[in-house]
Amino acid sequence: MQLDDVQHVTVLGAGNMGHGIAEVAALAGYDVSLRDIEEALVRDGYDQIEWSLGKLAERDRIGDDEAEAALDRVQTFVDLEASLADADVVVEVVPEKMAIKKDVYDEVVEHAPAEAVFVTNTSSLSITELSEVTDRPERFCGMHFFNPPVRMDLVEVISGKHTSEDTLDLIEGLAESMGKTPVRVRKDSPGFVVNRILVPLMNEAAWIVESGDATMETVDSTAKFGMGLPMGSFELADQVGVDVGYHVLEYMHETLGEAYRPCPLLVEKVEADELGKKTGKGFYDYEDGDGARIPSDAVDEDVRRRLLAVMANEVAGLIGDDVADAPAIDRAVTLGAGFPDGPATLADDEGLPALVDVLDALHEETGEARYEATDYLREAAEAGGFHGGGDGDAESADGEGGAGDALDYDALNVVVEDRVGHVEIDRPHRMNTISGELLDELGDAIDRLDADDEVRAILLSGAGDRAFSAGADVQSMAAGGADPIDAVELSRRGQRTFGKLEESDKPVVAAIDGYCLGGGMELATAADMRVASERSELGQPEHDLGLLPGWGGTQRLARIVGEGRAKEIIFTAERYDAETLEGYGFVNEVVPGDELDERGRELAESLAAGPPIAQKYTKRAMHAGRTDAEAGLEVEAMGFGHVMNTDDLVEGVTAFMGDGEPEFEGK
Repeated sequence: MQLDDVQHVTVLGAGNMGHGIAEVAALAGYDVSLRDIEEALVRDGYDQIEWSLGKLAERDRIGDDEAEAALDRVQTFVDLEASLADADVVVEVVPEKMAIKKDVYDEVVEHAPAEAVFVTNTSSLSITELSEVTDRPERFCGMHFFNPPVRMDLVEVISGKHTSEDTLDLIEGLAESMGKTPVRVRKDSPGFVVNRILVPLMNEAAWIVESGDATMETVDSTAKFGMGLPMGSFELADQVGVDVGYHVLEYMHETLGEAYRPCPLLVEKVEADELGKKTGKGFYDYEDGDGARIPSDAVDEDVRRRLLAVMANEVAGLIGDDVADAPAIDRAVTLGAGFPDGPATLADDEGLPALVDVLDALHEETGEARYEATDYLREAAEAGGFHGGGDGDAESADGEGGAGDALDYDALNVVVEDRVGHVEIDRPHRMNTISGELLDELGDAIDRLDADDEVRAILLSGAGDRAFSAGADVQSMAAGGADPIDAVELSRRGQRTFGKLEESDKPVVAAIDGYCLGGGMELATAADMRVASERSELGQPEHDLGLLPGWGGTQRLARIVGEGRAKEIIFTAERYDAETLEGYGFVNEVVPGDELDERGRELAESLAAGPPIAQKYTKRAMHAGRTDAEAGLEVEAMGFGHVMNTDDLVEGVTAFMGDGEPEFEGK
């Protein structure tokens, strides 16, 4: 079966994941049969799809017609045979119990079309074992969506022992057609990639507390603010359900051995039915207490290294067992778990030899199997890291950085094409928030684009469709920002980086889609022109946090919209729609969301076709005149005199007289 042959998707299970997957499939244009064992369950799932589509339309993520068409593609069933009648792909999303899933497949094989492909949304159970219940193990694989499927980009596509390459290619293509990013998991291994990293990390956090080496607050503070993870380990366990992680860990223990023995602290919570938010109490109290109130100043370096070492060992286990390579692991965990960087990169940055030393010391002290460093971790440490070492400097694809090249960064996509240097913030899993690493890379990219004569304009945008940039990555910066001196330096660091954009001799366009908040709005403010999608939300919310804009926002915003409007935007900390800020003079143009990429590129290319010498002196004169009108006029006069002796002037006048289009060369 080819992707073009897939017209109808049957989703078995209408719970949170099931109805979410059904909605994603319907939005992608597939006819969907949503089935569950009771009418009430199916009806509730359908109602949730209708509500979600309505919210997407309300927020201008999709049009009203698109929402209505997607809902029309969904049919509900209780009768299994009827739901499978037209199925090209069957997505099983029933409870995470092997016996239940096997019972479902016993029935499914009786009624599914002979050519249909089966996929399971299991988060950890054996793909091979499930496939062997069916009559088509070669056309069976894992397709693990993340919750909520409508918002989460990642889909793990997992091979069972018998799965054919054609099946994996088909399901990867299906995921991409649904707007998702598939990550190939080459071997059926408990936890696959994301849970193989997260669940042992949760277990180690529990062991640290169980052993009395640190408090729960210290561990979560370290994970969240020392490592920059989106949640503390205990906070995450409460969010997803302590029992969910525990059952995955049980399966790992049974399959992979003693290193994955669940910590007694987890067992106690499950036996006491203290499962997290869903029961009102877990590691934190959500009914009678304040919930997860994690201090930002309780980071412990020993705990940080211990968590990193255990995580690095799991990465090594996956790579060494040929489950996935380092780039795939990093991509999966950043997209699926919201890590600021992938676990392989975090471990490399810390230094694998140091992490091996941590594990060896813990293993010698405790004798516990979970601290036994894998052979591959030792090999990678000797080889310079999971990513093969190197000096980490950004280089272009061919080492030159000229037109048509892609510059190599971790947090940015930078491509030079048609005289436009396109800088895309590539952290969609973190709403394109701005980390310290991103500031460094952005500064380097601007320097290189500014020095490249082939680049005549710069275009800024954010990856994904949710945010241009939602601001500073507060979590990754919090530990340093807690010290006033460090905070001052962080502010100056951002000011210098954004100042490079403003000072660039080349026109800079910001194409804003989705959230443009805080530091993200300060970045857009450093551009010369701003075009925004209708669905964008912009604002400076720092005062709501007890902060103030620290990357030039107090200065640049007032120059663009006037002091009164700037004070309104900053003091109220409100979010504004794009049309309002167009009226304020901040946004130059507002376009429909599906036209933004094209319009941003079009505007940048039109500026790139302009006279670079005249553009350079125009910007310099405007900037000089901000603080000294006489100085501005002097720069203007000098620039005017300089362009009088350029080939560009001759080209422009000749084209004007001949009613043609000038081709400026910057000479």
